[in-house]
Amino acid sequence: MDPVVIPILVAAIVVVFVVASTVRIVPQARRYNIERFGRYRRTLQPGLNFVVPVADRINTKLDVREQVYSSDPRPVITEDNLVVNIDTVLYYQITDPRAAAYEVADYLQAIDQLTVTTLRNVIGSMDLEETLTSREEINSRLRAVLDDATGKWGIRVNRVEIKAIDPPHTIKEAMEKQMRAERDKRAAILHAEGERQAKILTAEGTKQKDILEAQGTQQAMILRADGEAKAVELVFQAVHRNNADPKILAYKYLETLPHLASSDNNTFWVIPGELTEAVRTVTRAFGDQPTAGSHTPAQREEAATADADDTSHESRVPELDTGSAASLDAAAAADEAEKEAAAAVSDAKAEAAAAMSPQVPRRAQTSGD
Repeated sequence: MDPVVIPILVAAIVVVFVVASTVRIVPQARRYNIERFGRYRRTLQPGLNFVVPVADRINTKLDVREQVYSSDPRPVITEDNLVVNIDTVLYYQITDPRAAAYEVADYLQAIDQLTVTTLRNVIGSMDLEETLTSREEINSRLRAVLDDATGKWGIRVNRVEIKAIDPPHTIKEAMEKQMRAERDKRAAILHAEGERQAKILTAEGTKQKDILEAQGTQQAMILRADGEAKAVELVFQAVHRNNADPKILAYKYLETLPHLASSDNNTFWVIPGELTEAVRTVTRAFGDQPTAGSHTPAQREEAATADADDTSHESRVPELDTGSAASLDAAAAADEAEKEAAAAVSDAKAEAAAAMSPQVPRRAQTSGD
């Protein structure tokens, strides 16, 4: 080989090496810290950069995108002396590559330790119940402390989240029992409320039913009373319009009397005072007519005795009193009164039948002449 070619090749290799050492290409979202003879010189931005060969060197390469750091579970003591394990998730971003490289030796470890100490200070002022229900407050307080402490490190903490809070096993069992009791309580309350509403609705329905039935009964009684009143009015008008014979009225009166004692529960029966008057009316109406059913002397004597009794007791209502020493008991008195009324009605019917026969009017006219 030609001796001239060798120095040329060596020079070319040196030139290529120098040129390669001068050019630095930085990717997007990356930052390179350059030191010149061991002293910070500058930070290379993304793209094509030129440095001084041999004198400049890259110290640290940093990623300025938002990073996620998840710490291991750390034991924390609450205000009521319960140990809980808390996992945290940290979202941070490097804003100053120079400070991140030269202000702190290991920013991840520094952030982790600062998170643990701040978390213990915050949780130590809360009890377990408040710790489990105040995650937003804990996150806000952690972020405020970390953001203030990491600002001089060239790092911005965007968010701090509590991933899990694990109380002791015994506390978990107690909490489960409490939750089960609360659910049973709510179920019992809802069940009782449902029964209450059902009873209220049932009572309202019963009330409406009773009101409607009472209104229906009232309307029926009013209509029935109106009908009976109209019927009585028509009967009264018919009786007065036709000028009914007193003998017929007395006969109807006596015909109604046996129905007063027809009930099985009657043990006390009051004989109306008009009974003797009705019997006397019928007797006077048919007594002077020579019919086949004329009274015997004994019957006339009983009629006279009845007239005398009626004259002396015209305004008194005879009744069978169980308190009198000479009267029978209530049942016997009722039976006796019923028999007397039936006999009086039978006599009245016989006299009325005799009076309605064809021969009675002629004999009555002859006797009157």
